[in-house]
Amino acid sequence: MQPLDRFSGHANLYAQYRIDYPAELYDFVLSFVENRQKAWDCATGNGQVAGALAAIFDQVEATDISETQLILAVKKPNINYQLSSAEQTPFANQTFDLITVAQALHWFDISAFHQEVRRVAKPGAVIAEWGYGLVLLGSDLDPILLDFYRNRIGPYWDPQRKYIDNAYATLPFPFADAQRAEFTARHAWSLDRFLNYLRTWSAVRQYIHENEEDPVNWLGEVLKPIWGDAERELQFPIFLRVGRV
Repeated sequence: MQPLDRFSGHANLYAQYRIDYPAELYDFVLSFVENRQKAWDCATGNGQVAGALAAIFDQVEATDISETQLILAVKKPNINYQLSSAEQTPFANQTFDLITVAQALHWFDISAFHQEVRRVAKPGAVIAEWGYGLVLLGSDLDPILLDFYRNRIGPYWDPQRKYIDNAYATLPFPFADAQRAEFTARHAWSLDRFLNYLRTWSAVRQYIHENEEDPVNWLGEVLKPIWGDAERELQFPIFLRVGRV
């Protein structure tokens, strides 16, 4: 199966406007990791996870199917970026102490990816998979965003989006000592910053491609009288599962 690349066409937006993850998430994952020599961040995108891991691990390998994303990714001397699918990598057997994949698992052939994880992980290594659902803006704006999400651009989501909506509950996770956890990423954003984040959504990009108009412009006009000129605290609900290979 050919891997889906939904992000090369707007990699610059993605690098600027996608969220990073809270320290509490990394602390939780690292509490399971005994050795911190080598980590693999799969589907690294703009490298936000790889950059965080580089401060902790001796060496970080980061892969993605988007060459454009990798060109724009954060650069650190101990991060090695490579163009690679999740399901078939160039790594040697039993290489990694930690394997991470953030907001991308739903695009994979899950069984093939997990088979590759078992191959490249050291015995007892940790696998952590996470994602985040629909952002919370506040009780005054949440119904407007939900309507936009479900109805205005709802038909333009790929079928895989359902796995985000159910927090990966129906995706297999065949690893030992499996645990789930939830976190919240909080960001204070202006309306313009938020609208540019929405423009990184794959459904928005598909809507623009098919209709030759940006639906976010319409949403911005609806939100502006309520949002105003000030920054607003946004909450991104993160779901995570971690296990041992």
